[in-house]
Amino acid sequence: MKLTVFGATGGVGQEIVRQALAAGHEVTAVVRDPARFTVAGDRLEVFRADLRDPQALRPAVAGRDAVLSGLGARKRADAGVAARLTRAVLEAMEAEGTRRLVVVSAGPVGPQPADSPLSDRIAMKIVSSVLKDIYVDLAAMEAELAASATDWTSVRPPRLQDKPVTGVYRTVVGGFPRSGRFLGRADVAHAMLSAVDDAATVKQGVGVAY
Repeated sequence: MKLTVFGATGGVGQEIVRQALAAGHEVTAVVRDPARFTVAGDRLEVFRADLRDPQALRPAVAGRDAVLSGLGARKRADAGVAARLTRAVLEAMEAEGTRRLVVVSAGPVGPQPADSPLSDRIAMKIVSSVLKDIYVDLAAMEAELAASATDWTSVRPPRLQDKPVTGVYRTVVGGFPRSGRFLGRADVAHAMLSAVDDAATVKQGVGVAY
């Protein structure tokens, strides 16, 4: 497949690029600063662009089978970038007729299991309060997806870890795994790539966790 990856310099984005190249896909990595991008490969194109400009992004998404996005705030002060930059990606995709989009969001944005233990519910309230601005941003991003013409999927992990890819984790379409508290960034990337050709995830939020 021909894939485009946004947020390719981030932890999840770089993993998407690495795993996609290893699987034999052609990958376009969209970055603002190529100096921060360290992945290399024969089937890799590094595309430098202003991520705020939909017109500048159109060549990066034209003719692609799917677009994957690791865009999001890296700290609380960056809250707002996920919705704003994803809006530009959506405009570029719709202008080019590219339909499949898989993004990373966060577990607290979606519904939680009705039978979650009390300790999980308390922990979720604390995390949601501390990172409120980031989750508001991600919820706004998901609202942009829902209003778009794309075939989107939002992958919602819990707290992220730096661990090697395992491919072994729980997935709940339209929900979240019970007592799911952690997931490695490499496995988030794995889940996103797996969702690309999974029709059951189209226009759905997908909770993922160990």
